[in-house]
Amino acid sequence: MVANIMKTTVEISDDLLETAKKVAAREGTTLRELIEAGLRQALAERKMPGKFKLRKASFRGKGLQAPLKGASWDRLREMAYEGRGT
Repeated sequence: MVANIMKTTVEISDDLLETAKKVAAREGTTLRELIEAGLRQALAERKMPGKFKLRKASFRGKGLQAPLKGASWDRLREMAYEGRGT
């Protein structure tokens, strides 16, 4: 697999660059590989959380109370908002 490569300019402090060059030389790698590895690690740590899952919040019961059984959704909504607003 061939990766697309894009050149870019990034400003970093002189001290950080010198330290990175020394580490790359000591480890026998390139500055580019060191930077890419660090960026991959930083991105992995910030990975978006998994898919949202609604927790189970039900309670024991036998469904709607007798007067509401068979009521339409519109009627249930009316009752829920009764006395609130206009």
